[in-house]
Amino acid sequence: MQKIPALCAGALAVSAAFCALPAQAQSVQELAEQVKAMRQQLEAQRTRIDELERDVRTARATAPGPAAAATADPMLAGGAVSHATLDGTRGTGNAPPDPATSSPLAAGLAVPASGAQLGSMRGTGGAPGAAGAPQQPAAPAAPVGGPASAPTAATNTAPVGRAPSENSRPREVAPIFEQPGVLTPRGKYVFEPALQYAYSSSNRVALVGYTVIPALLIGLIDVREVKRNTTTATATLRRGLTNRFEVEAKLPYVYRSDATVSREVFTGTAVERAFETSGKAIGDVELAARYQLNDGGVDKPFFIGGLRFKSRTGKDPFEVTTDCQRRCIGENITGSGLPLELPTGSGFYSLQPSLTWLFPSDPAVFFGSFSYLHNFKRDVSRTVLNGEKESLGEVAPGGVIGFNFGMGLALNDKASFSVGYDHNSVARTKQSGRTVPGSVRLQLGTLLIGYSYRLSDKKTLSVAVGAGLTRDTPDVTLMVRVPMSF
Repeated sequence: MQKIPALCAGALAVSAAFCALPAQAQSVQELAEQVKAMRQQLEAQRTRIDELERDVRTARATAPGPAAAATADPMLAGGAVSHATLDGTRGTGNAPPDPATSSPLAAGLAVPASGAQLGSMRGTGGAPGAAGAPQQPAAPAAPVGGPASAPTAATNTAPVGRAPSENSRPREVAPIFEQPGVLTPRGKYVFEPALQYAYSSSNRVALVGYTVIPALLIGLIDVREVKRNTTTATATLRRGLTNRFEVEAKLPYVYRSDATVSREVFTGTAVERAFETSGKAIGDVELAARYQLNDGGVDKPFFIGGLRFKSRTGKDPFEVTTDCQRRCIGENITGSGLPLELPTGSGFYSLQPSLTWLFPSDPAVFFGSFSYLHNFKRDVSRTVLNGEKESLGEVAPGGVIGFNFGMGLALNDKASFSVGYDHNSVARTKQSGRTVPGSVRLQLGTLLIGYSYRLSDKKTLSVAVGAGLTRDTPDVTLMVRVPMSF
């Protein structure tokens, strides 16, 4: 790159020398021969300059940008810098002039053909000074790619004004379980409207009598077929008090409809009876709090502790009227014993502690939880057709031990996919300190598949489908959520 100014200076020196020749000292023929020779030299110089410019462009295209820029900068190399260059760097003045356009050689201007200036442009001497003064060679620049340039390049490429990233939040995945895995950031709100539909069917055959031989039954057969449809609309509001702690409130609205086809017990008829009922009202309001227990990250799980409280604001199962004339238990039972209006709540206060874990393993996220639901016992009584109350004593529903696990996978920057399994084990119910006859432990298993799509930076659409794997679990569940953050 240093040869280009020297060649240009040589060409201009030849032109200047030609212009300075006195016309009287030489003949016309000699001058013509000199002009011809100078033109040949000038064409050779131009050809050489074009070749060098192509080499420079090729070298600039292949050379590393940050390191070369760092070492070519005269300020980083320790050379002298003009005030205009400093002002341009600070942003307080004009940018430093481009050497290609500011050089009089490149601009095609006339240059005095003094020997000192030509020697300076050729790189054979220093700046013009007093006659006979020794010329000091220019200080060599720092070698590109050497030890001095390595820290400079690293310093220039480091981000400025950006805080280091912290893996304090797990990656969000498509939600398929009731409890969320990722907490709400501090000062943010998440409003999540959701709609859940569940359908279940069950068949029961009860033999009331005794057998003389295995093929002969003396007595009655109680056959019941139940079809249940439950639709629940919920409005959930979450707020992040800190980056590790959030609170939640959930308000459900439940609509239920049941259709039961049965033959009444202790009747001698073979006619089946269809019993249909429904109910709609506000469900049990829930309050919850969650706290992130540790700092997770790559190959480190996140642990989130939660506590959920469920009220009994919904319609109590013991408040609705039962299809019995006087009693539903004991002697002289008349009626189906089914409620004329379906309840929308459980009728008991409950408290559920839980522990959720998330394990990021790029590109997937593994998650799951353990929980225990405790129902508080209370004295209850139910209403029959004539308005009388039938005391049932102290009823304590069985506790529910639950666990689930799953895997979430991000398909792209907007869509994600999750699959998981949810299991709940319901203990037997006790009445007045004794286990209710016929009450057994129930096992509820559900296979869940969920999809999530980010509609915008603050809105996401999530769909989850569940299939019951045990007899007591709803056959199919479908949930649609649209969480919105603000």
